[in-house]
Amino acid sequence: MDDLLHLAADPTAWAALATLIVMEVVLGIDNLIFISILTNRLPEAHRAKARRIGIGLALIMRIGLLGTIAWIVQLTNPLFELFGHGFSWRDLILIAGGLFLVWKATREIHHTVEPVPGDSMFSKKAASIGFSAAIVQILMLDLVFSVDSIITAVGMTDDVPIMVIAVLVAVAVMMLAVNPLSAFIQANPSIVMLALGFLLMIGMVLIADGFGVHVPKGYIYAAMSFSALIEGLNMLSRRARKRREEIRRALDEVS
Repeated sequence: MDDLLHLAADPTAWAALATLIVMEVVLGIDNLIFISILTNRLPEAHRAKARRIGIGLALIMRIGLLGTIAWIVQLTNPLFELFGHGFSWRDLILIAGGLFLVWKATREIHHTVEPVPGDSMFSKKAASIGFSAAIVQILMLDLVFSVDSIITAVGMTDDVPIMVIAVLVAVAVMMLAVNPLSAFIQANPSIVMLALGFLLMIGMVLIADGFGVHVPKGYIYAAMSFSALIEGLNMLSRRARKRREEIRRALDEVS
């Protein structure tokens, strides 16, 4: 209790908390995009449940990993060296997660651009299998993003209460944002391809990070923001064109 009061009275602790919350929310965007795209491929009756389970698993994993900070720190210790780079458990987890994201994004892009898509594991004919498969895939990516998230938190502060609060706030934001984000993606099909492109890029960044090539996160999110801005302008352009066509048809009917 005294430690909590001491932290509450420490301006440095508040600054660390604010910074960490922002970092955790930003890191959670990747996870949120994946969950939104994946659950939108499920039958509508299962989507909300899958989202709740996915974000709940993310919370459980993050809190669970916070309880094993000593073990988490050891994940950065090199296990073996290859091509002059020492690979740790964290590197291997990031590489595996990146490969999975690249595979998943490529598969979804292929499914989207196919002229006649075949039955997928997410079709209504295999709803139960699709739901289970979706939860397993969300669980795998939750693990990758959770490890990255907690290692980031450990690198920013030594105070566990600050980490716990930041994680809880970030997951609460994810819980509030997932349904609107999923609905927005569902209502705007062109956004799906953009989001899949984001996942493909994030997967490549995770793989590069695992091999010791650290791409500054600011570059990644700047590229994502710029791409989202351009797509937003395209959406406004399409809506304006549609309104002009509706007005022209209305004038033609009147005349």
